[in-house]
Amino acid sequence: MTPKELVLALFTAAFVDHDPEAVMPRVHPEYVQHNPQVATGRDALMGLIPLVEQSGMTVTTHRVIAEGDLVVLHSQFDNAHAFGAPSLAAFDVFRVEDGVVVEHWDNLQPIPDATVSGRGMLDGPTEITDLDQTEANKELVLGFVVDVLGGANPSNVTAYMDPEVYMQHNPNIADGYAGLVDAIESFAAQGQVITAFEPRLVVAEGNFVFVASEAVMGGDPWAFFDLWRVEDGLIVEHWDVVSPIPEAMAHENGKF
Repeated sequence: MTPKELVLALFTAAFVDHDPEAVMPRVHPEYVQHNPQVATGRDALMGLIPLVEQSGMTVTTHRVIAEGDLVVLHSQFDNAHAFGAPSLAAFDVFRVEDGVVVEHWDNLQPIPDATVSGRGMLDGPTEITDLDQTEANKELVLGFVVDVLGGANPSNVTAYMDPEVYMQHNPNIADGYAGLVDAIESFAAQGQVITAFEPRLVVAEGNFVFVASEAVMGGDPWAFFDLWRVEDGLIVEHWDVVSPIPEAMAHENGKF
C-alpha cells in the first residue's frame, strides 16, 4: 500500500465509515498530533471518531497529493457546527513511516457564503499532471513564497507568475497579482502586517505544490497552508486555509 493509499484508507475509516477497528492498525500508538485541539497519540484519535459520527459531519476530499512519506488532503467538512462552522475548508497533512501513519498536521477555516473572486475555496482543477516537472515546480513555488510572500524580493514576481493570470480561491482576495497586493495593503492598514513567513512543510506532486508556513501577522502567530497549481512554468492558481495559532494546545507538539 502506497502512502497515499494508506492515508486515504485511514481518512475514510475515521471520517466516513467511523470505524475504529479499521483505524487502529493504520496508526502508530505514539501518533504525533499537531491539531491544537486534539490530544496526541492514537487513543485520542480513536476517541474523536464517535464524536464525529454523532455530530453528523460529512467530508468530501477534492485533492490528494503525495511526495515521499508526506500526503496532503484538501477537503471540505459539511454540517460541521460542532467544530465551529457550518462548513470548513481543510488541509490535512499525514506522515507515513514503516506502513503506518505516525504524524498529522492540519488547518481549518470556515467557508463563507460569498468570495471576492467568485470562486469557492475548494473548486477548480484536481487532476495531477506534469509529474516530470515536480522538482522544478517546487523550486518555483518556494521562490515565490520567499521572494513575494516573505518579502525578500517582491519585484521579482514576474519570474514566478503572469500578474494577470492568478486564479484566486482565498475568499478575501481578488484575482491577479494586483488582488494579492491590494489584500496585503488592506491587511496592513488594519495592523495585520506580515513580519515573518517561514515555510515548514512542502509537498509537491506534478503541477501541484503545497506549502505550510509559520507566520507572524499583526504580532501574532499564524499558520498559512497554501496550495498552488503550476502551468507551463508559471503559477496560475492558488488555494489556502489560514488560521491563528492558539497559545494553549491540547499537547506539547506545537502547530508544526
